[in-house]
Amino acid sequence: MTTSPQATSPRASAPPHLAIVLFSLAMGGFAIGTTEFASMSLLPFFAADLGIDEPTAGHAISAYALGVVLGAPLIAVLGARFARRTQLLVLMAVFALGNAFTALAPGYGWMIAARFLSGLPHGAYFGIAALVAASLVPYDRRSQAVGRLMLGLTSATIVGVPLANLIGQAAGWRASFGLVSLLALLTVLLCALFAPRDQAGRSDPLRELGALKSGHVWITLAIGAIGFGGMFAVYTYLATTLIEVTKVSPAVIPFFLAVFGIGATLGNLFVPRFADRALMPTAGSILLFSAGALLVFPLAAGNSWLLAADVFAIGAGVSLGAVLQTRLMDVAGDAQALAAALNHSAFNTANALGPFLGGVAIREGLGWTSTGPVGAALALAGFLIWIVACRDAGHAPVEFSSGKDAAPLENAPGRPAPPLAPDDRNRSDSAREPVA
Repeated sequence: MTTSPQATSPRASAPPHLAIVLFSLAMGGFAIGTTEFASMSLLPFFAADLGIDEPTAGHAISAYALGVVLGAPLIAVLGARFARRTQLLVLMAVFALGNAFTALAPGYGWMIAARFLSGLPHGAYFGIAALVAASLVPYDRRSQAVGRLMLGLTSATIVGVPLANLIGQAAGWRASFGLVSLLALLTVLLCALFAPRDQAGRSDPLRELGALKSGHVWITLAIGAIGFGGMFAVYTYLATTLIEVTKVSPAVIPFFLAVFGIGATLGNLFVPRFADRALMPTAGSILLFSAGALLVFPLAAGNSWLLAADVFAIGAGVSLGAVLQTRLMDVAGDAQALAAALNHSAFNTANALGPFLGGVAIREGLGWTSTGPVGAALALAGFLIWIVACRDAGHAPVEFSSGKDAAPLENAPGRPAPPLAPDDRNRSDSAREPVA
């Protein structure tokens, strides 16, 4: 579809180097990914320290997810008139503050409030950062740019989460959240130095709320909210499955967490290349691939090496996030910021739905590995929604073509430059570099 000029921010000067800008934005994703996933593995530690049982401590994870779901659209709408660079700095500062409060929480109530505050900037940060990243590359490289941004989140599962888990065991869970707060402050510094400067946005809250009128936006969000829940159904109970079913030592758990992260990172590195050529077919393929990997989970759980391979495959399905983020850019019209932020609300809905349904299966006596079939069912349900989205695509606004057959931008006068992007004739060589 054609992005309305009114929905874009005024043109700004080119960044010093594309890779540096993407790294700066991805550092925020690294901090967010570390706190989001590590909190699951640290749950037994802060439950014991705060004097509560683990199911009650799990409410802290739910509080974070609730913060994401509510904060993403609210902040996107309220921040419509502010420059994107300013929003990035403020959001990361609030994120740093929330994690600092978590590290200092004296009791259960304070812990819940601190985790909720930490979750508020999550979705809005990723939404704004994705728009900034996509604005710096040609249209046929948008998925790759967003994928590079998401490498911060996925690399956190390789390095940040295992490291936080080790720190939590050695120095206490509070030190892990303190580390996240420092990473957030580092992101503030990097974005202040390297994020492209732009003027205050020309959008407004009413225009951003226009995204809620689009059925194409809602159906794309539904694909993520349902289809992505399968991964969370397995990941949430992975540590317990490793101990109870695979019979490995708790010391080996960080290895499996890292394997999951490697799969997610490589998925975000390579899959978006296909998405830039065939966006929706790639999304459907990821959902089917994930369903297969999740179905195999009970069969692989008895052997540590087979399970490692399957966990790697499940992690690769995380690339669905970057693909759907690009799809939302195509169908959101004037409401780019809100739609981009809502994508992360959808994925945190999946973060709540998957573990809930997996927990129901476990409580019904189906065993720890029952999370695999539950996850596969969610992935297939997401695929059914994908089919509806594809059938409805004929009634959607015309999207930008991509891939080898795409017409050059200078030959398509009806296609304005993406948000924040300087004119191709003025863009620096570094900003023109391919993402991959």
